[in-house]
Amino acid sequence: MASLRDGFQSRLGFVLAAAGAAVGLGNIWGFPTQAANHGGGAFLLVYFIVVFLLALPALYTELYIGHQAQSNPVKALSLAWSEKQPKVGALAGYIGLFGAIVMLSFYSIVAGWMLSHALEPVTTFLGLSDVSRFLTEDSMARNFVFTPLMVLLTASIIFKGVKSGIEKWSRRLMPMLLILLVALIAYIATLPGAKEGFETYLKPDFSKVTDPDLIIAAMGQAFFSLSLGVGCMMIYGSYLKPNENLPKLTLSVAMLDTAVAFLAGLLIIPAIFVAQQHGVQVFQDGKLIGEGRLIFAVLPELFNTMGEIGVFVALCFFVLMSIASVTSTISSTEIPVSFLVENHGVTRRAATWAVSATVLLASIIIILNFDWLFGLVITVFTQYQLPLMGLFYFITVGWMWRRGNQLALECHGNIYYFALYVKYVCPVLMTAVFVNVALR
Repeated sequence: MASLRDGFQSRLGFVLAAAGAAVGLGNIWGFPTQAANHGGGAFLLVYFIVVFLLALPALYTELYIGHQAQSNPVKALSLAWSEKQPKVGALAGYIGLFGAIVMLSFYSIVAGWMLSHALEPVTTFLGLSDVSRFLTEDSMARNFVFTPLMVLLTASIIFKGVKSGIEKWSRRLMPMLLILLVALIAYIATLPGAKEGFETYLKPDFSKVTDPDLIIAAMGQAFFSLSLGVGCMMIYGSYLKPNENLPKLTLSVAMLDTAVAFLAGLLIIPAIFVAQQHGVQVFQDGKLIGEGRLIFAVLPELFNTMGEIGVFVALCFFVLMSIASVTSTISSTEIPVSFLVENHGVTRRAATWAVSATVLLASIIIILNFDWLFGLVITVFTQYQLPLMGLFYFITVGWMWRRGNQLALECHGNIYYFALYVKYVCPVLMTAVFVNVALR
């Protein structure tokens, strides 16, 4: 049965697709601000350590479950818990499916904003001021135009399957994202104020390395930036051939994702200081402005001060953000689509339409109740579901699968100690992340 499944045809295709799933708005949007507000280089140092100590094992664990089962998260987790409580495993799989729909519902809205801002430089260049205003002003009408567009764009890729859709487009989009990112860094580096931004980002303040807030922020960011806990990596792991070198591929995905996060900091932080040189407010209550105001207020103001070149820079930046959005939405959409195809015999086309319609309906509900529902959905998803599911995966592999530690059954030599690390240390670290993130 597993041989009939679609799958990745090359290691590079898998690495680019999995890294694309991980490289989302959190890397380019959240990571730089977190770094700047938590000691710059000190945060980077702790972040890299945490990626190695927690995020890398979590990534391996999630990929491992899918790779072993060669099936979607509901089947995979049910199989992993089959000797003890298969219904518990299946329930966790369904929670993951629900989480994927929830994530897509708000992510599609935000991705729509990126797409509309990517079109705005074009309309500005063409002198269509009214259209430009519509594209950049917050409005329900804009959400109702661009959210469905993002859902349809994602569906058009998912329709074609893993090899012809996900892998093919990941091989196109990820190199484009990296080229745009490096080109923007090179340009921003030439502007007044960029040097101060580079120093803020790269110069370590080692007095902050032991700051509990910094450590927890780094742990949370490392976990979330790799898109762990929702099942994206599990489904991608299931599409790998059974004899693939999973540890090596896991390391490649983590390194590429971490590299993009690091490069995003090299772009965003200097850009913020360049904006400050142009009179744009970039600090609030002693902290660098982050989240929505950074992307949709501070940086557009900076682009406006650049003259004609600013139109092109804005276009490149928001195309970059749109690509980061799409690579994440396709991975999350594949989770419920694969479930419908494998567990209920639905055709891929019908499953894609059903999932896309469900996501769009959920997005519309959020749009109509935006003021209170949007933030609530993001909070529940990021602060509760992701860390709890990550903890569940560690417990699954370390404690429940085949009467004990599934990894230990297959490990020899030094790798055996990694299996013990996953069983005993990782659940403690993950619990610490959840407690501190959930109660902050």
